[in-house]
Amino acid sequence: MAGKADVLLLGPTMPMIVEGIDRNFTLHKLWEAPDRDVLIAKLAPTLRAMAGGGSNQPNVDGAFMSRFPKLEFISNFGVGYDYIDAKWAGEHGIVVTNTPDVLTEEVADTSIGLLLCTVRELPQAERYVRAGKWLEKAYPYTKATLRDRTVGMVGMGRIGRAIARRLDAFGVPVVYHSRRPQEGVSYKHYPDLVAMARDVDTLMIIVPGGPSTKNLIDMKVLEALGPEGIVINMARGSVVDEPALIKALQNGTIMAAGLDVFAEEPKVPAELIAMDNVVLLPHVGSASVETRRAMGQLVIDNLLAWRDGKPPLTPVPETPYPPRKR
Repeated sequence: MAGKADVLLLGPTMPMIVEGIDRNFTLHKLWEAPDRDVLIAKLAPTLRAMAGGGSNQPNVDGAFMSRFPKLEFISNFGVGYDYIDAKWAGEHGIVVTNTPDVLTEEVADTSIGLLLCTVRELPQAERYVRAGKWLEKAYPYTKATLRDRTVGMVGMGRIGRAIARRLDAFGVPVVYHSRRPQEGVSYKHYPDLVAMARDVDTLMIIVPGGPSTKNLIDMKVLEALGPEGIVINMARGSVVDEPALIKALQNGTIMAAGLDVFAEEPKVPAELIAMDNVVLLPHVGSASVETRRAMGQLVIDNLLAWRDGKPPLTPVPETPYPPRKR
């Protein structure tokens, strides 16, 4: 229908997002273009909105965004938006939105599940039964228990707080590291990550990806965590120095790890797959039908708010509304 605004969808995503954009806008799929540069050149002079998120997204940096002089809005699927240079966007009058809140409780549930699986070796025990080994002898006692652990949260945003609430119910002490103390949070704050790792035996990682957190969990942190240490990563694969983690798991620098994210998804290093002291999930933190539908609807609702001249529902901190004038 004439009069519909163009929206460039950057990569494959769930059908409801594709259908919702196609119903309300003129949809262009970048990844399906026979020649992406030709499509970009065609849209560049007039395009005002994009949508993206999920896997296989292009790098939306300043150079990419500057190809679209009229660009105003990017609606992102997911809480994380590290493939977008949001700082550059904010400085150039472009609003970026994400999908927080609607996935907070789901990711927190998954985080606790991954923690329990890692500490009590539940997937390993389940495989033991399926292999018929229980007929031969009982599964060995697990070395770890949640009963005597202290969890150091790396990050204390929405999801971090939801995880901490659950740990409170389990009677597990919680402390946290972030760049600054969080208002309204009573847990002990550590400005120094290594100092926190030294004082706890479990790290639960739930911070944004991107350059500021790349390889935040390095060998120095892992050595401070120590031989009873367990690492749970629900953040981004880039936050952990993956080769350092593999080495630490192989040589006993730490005890175990539970990982929902990896450096080069969906590729998982063979060394991690081979180890029995690692629990691996295929980035399923928020991946329930209900939660993904809510996230997808928020992507569409943010675009509709932009189309109708209304404030964005969930702008990211780097791109406040109203946007900066160019």
